[in-house]
Amino acid sequence: MNGGGHVTKTGSALIAAAAILAGLVTAAESQNFPIKPIRVVASEPGGGGDFVARLIAQGMSGGLGQQVLVDNRGGSVIIPAEIVAKAPADGYTLLLIGSTLWIEPLMRKTPYDPVRDFAPVSWVVGSPNILVVHPSLPVKSVKDLVALAQAQPGELNHSVGIAGSSSQLASQLFKAMAGINMVSIPYKGIGPALTALVAGQVQVSFANPSAVSPHLKSGRLRALAVTSAQSSGLFPDLPTVAATLAGYESVSMFGMFAPARTPTPIVDRLNQEISRALGTVEIKEKFIAAGIETVASSPERLAAAIKSEMARMGKVIRDAGIRAE
Repeated sequence: MNGGGHVTKTGSALIAAAAILAGLVTAAESQNFPIKPIRVVASEPGGGGDFVARLIAQGMSGGLGQQVLVDNRGGSVIIPAEIVAKAPADGYTLLLIGSTLWIEPLMRKTPYDPVRDFAPVSWVVGSPNILVVHPSLPVKSVKDLVALAQAQPGELNHSVGIAGSSSQLASQLFKAMAGINMVSIPYKGIGPALTALVAGQVQVSFANPSAVSPHLKSGRLRALAVTSAQSSGLFPDLPTVAATLAGYESVSMFGMFAPARTPTPIVDRLNQEISRALGTVEIKEKFIAAGIETVASSPERLAAAIKSEMARMGKVIRDAGIRAE
């Protein structure tokens, strides 16, 4: 550089050479990926996210030729997301997380941006909720429930989990689309919410399949419909809520993410191994037994789904005045 601040021809050549070298290094790293163990940051041990992360990590290890280790972190979604958002974009630190990744920022300020700070790798699994009622309620279908709620505004109670939970969002979306007034009774999780429903303290709830199945088998609760857009392979005999409320869909999603700017070849390799793992009979059966459906996808499909869900559920959250606890 001369005294006027202009870059000399030699300087320009050096900058160009450095850029080319950096590109070659990145390409070589991508081609040899992975050369060391991979860490998947997930939620606290024992939860649904932990279960999904461990099954996926187990399935990916063989094809990648490296250990895929699960690193459990508490603090809801905030801590795991922040760790991965700030990690090197080299594919060795991944995030396995549910819908809370993009729902939480709709309810409060978060130290991460769900679109800007992550590179979607693959949609991994999805789980619909089941719309259930207490057997004493004189309804046998979604149409019956809507008609009863319309005839008795403010008289039916429905139990929900914590703010932003899939049960709460499924309920709020249902009320908004049906144009009905049911009173929301919050609990500190779907377990207590279902206990209240079984006891007859509330009349309606939306719950995940694994939690509600024992109550359905015992006859303590009655299932009306599933919240997926199409019929669920987990409950093939149940109609969808969408059959009555066109366009209704509420599915709890889990996806795999890398830090933003992770090279595309590395993202593609990870996506390939996730898809392969989800295609194995052993892993599929374990997920089905837990009431979860495998949903391998392209990175682009996951990115599109997130943006669509943020727009759709953002309106529900704003209209209902939902705030993170």
